[in-house]
Amino acid sequence: MAGKKKEASLQASVTNQEQWEETLAIKGLTVVDVYQQWCGPCRAVVSLLRKIKNELSDDLLHFATAEADSTDALEKYRGKCEPTFLFYGGGELVAVLRGANAPLLQKMIVEELANEKLVLEQGGERRAVIDYGLIENVKKEEEVPQQSKNEESIIVPASKSCTVAMIKPDAVAHGKANEIIMKIQDAGFEILANEERTLTEDEARDFYQHKATEACFEELVQFMSSGPSHVLVLSQIEGSADIVPAWREFIGPADVEEARSQKPESLRAQYGTQTLFNAVHGSENSDQASRELAFFFPNFRTTSVTEQDGEEEHVERTLALIRPDVAREYREKILDEIHKSGFTVALQREVMLTEEQVRQFYSQHVEEDYFPALLQRMTSGPVLALALARMEAVHHWKNILGPFDINKAKEESPDCLRARFAVENEPINQLHGSASRKDAEQEINFFFPKQQTLAVIKPDALEEHRESILKEIRDRGFSVSQLKETVLSRQMAEEFYKQHREKPFFSQLVEFMCRGPCLILILTKENAVEEWRAMMGPSDPDHAKATSPNSIRARFASDILHNSVHGSSNEQHAEENIRFIFGDISSDAELTSDGDTERTMSATEQDNSAHEYRGNSRSPTEEMFDNHHQQ
Repeated sequence: MAGKKKEASLQASVTNQEQWEETLAIKGLTVVDVYQQWCGPCRAVVSLLRKIKNELSDDLLHFATAEADSTDALEKYRGKCEPTFLFYGGGELVAVLRGANAPLLQKMIVEELANEKLVLEQGGERRAVIDYGLIENVKKEEEVPQQSKNEESIIVPASKSCTVAMIKPDAVAHGKANEIIMKIQDAGFEILANEERTLTEDEARDFYQHKATEACFEELVQFMSSGPSHVLVLSQIEGSADIVPAWREFIGPADVEEARSQKPESLRAQYGTQTLFNAVHGSENSDQASRELAFFFPNFRTTSVTEQDGEEEHVERTLALIRPDVAREYREKILDEIHKSGFTVALQREVMLTEEQVRQFYSQHVEEDYFPALLQRMTSGPVLALALARMEAVHHWKNILGPFDINKAKEESPDCLRARFAVENEPINQLHGSASRKDAEQEINFFFPKQQTLAVIKPDALEEHRESILKEIRDRGFSVSQLKETVLSRQMAEEFYKQHREKPFFSQLVEFMCRGPCLILILTKENAVEEWRAMMGPSDPDHAKATSPNSIRARFASDILHNSVHGSSNEQHAEENIRFIFGDISSDAELTSDGDTERTMSATEQDNSAHEYRGNSRSPTEEMFDNHHQQ
């Protein structure tokens, strides 16, 4: 009973329109979990919300659950299966998150709370958003983010300089795209890719996030999502070492009037009408060009001299730590520097380290004079741990960090991160980077131990789509530590889906799951639960097609019952489901009561298997971190 009272006080319950209006009138940021009566609120995030509330201890942060079926304002959310979180400030919708993505939910809560406090303290203007789920007669096509048509990899020599160019909606609408493309080619630029694409508002916001503080940002977002653009990958003209300045010279100043007076032959002077409607876009520098290439063409990559000789060069990962002192104040600035340097944040979590964990992580430094100060700083607050990915990540991150010694960093590399974000009168540098590739993998595994989840390929998909789904599991980096093909008995199916026992569809679900064989797998990967759920997509295939068109359910499921695959909703459920289906998973093979073979794939079998699965064991530090602030 005590647990229920605590939960009720954490999230206010909204079950009618009057309560909804009262909730929106509360001062501060309110995060609302919108749910359907038949499935209830998202229980998987309650512990996360409680943790955030306890850590932030901010009276301006509020949580609520709202039943869509009985609340007039939420009519458009009725019948939706995917968890939906609405963020309200001052009665206005300021953000929307679909899906129980714990790391993203935590990040958005922290960011939106900070934005709301700025509005309340400094009287700024809220940036309200529109959720098309609340608007009548919106075509589904407008909600579906367009996928890149360029499925094949774009591979160019590392010696070639490349950039993204965009022919904006105004020029395309006036029928000038082909004319502009001809002029680009006539000027000696090589077009490696050309894709017509209509940006969604979210994509436009992400693409122009570096302009978010500018007054015209909202107008820019609306304009760039108003119609199709042409997105090009350009390579340098002959005699030019760097294409970015050459392309910017060719397109002219962003201000059209300035372009007409100073560069009358430039593209913007000829085809632009005003600053926003200036016909074409160009990356501002080589770092931005790299980010934009990754944004539009994720399969774009360059070959090194080694790769051109036949040896392929791979993206590698390194660990970055932002220590508590600067994580509190400069977190976003440092993350911005990371993105500007071409890194992708592959994994991210904020943790409170114990002294034991710090001693374990820095075991080689325990005898050093500076270790007591390091120990004190590392346990003084949350540490932000990041797994960064890019080509030669270890080398590049070490270069950006600068010398280990702060005084040396300030003297020799004043622009390096350790010099710029040094804390006054503090001898310890505030940023960590792995020393080698081997150290990087060990350190990443320390902070991001492998996680297991249960996956089921259901009877409707097993016969026709088995190989496709298994291939996608492998391609996404999962290891299959165990698998089992079986026909569930009714008793097993009822126990497996016991959390849905009171739901009207329970009997149908049980009968369907007993209809034919299922393939049940234990998947292992960092953040395996959320990764597999994202890969599956929303339970409702129609919703999946609209919001996650590349997900398994969007492509293979026929309806909400026959939706191809199943996955555990959180780590606790994963452990319970794995224990229920596989029992003692330490044994290599055992015979179940109904005669099915339950197996752990050996290294030899995996090497010889058609899918080349690799077995992985959990990190010895996983249990240690389970009790600390996981993101």
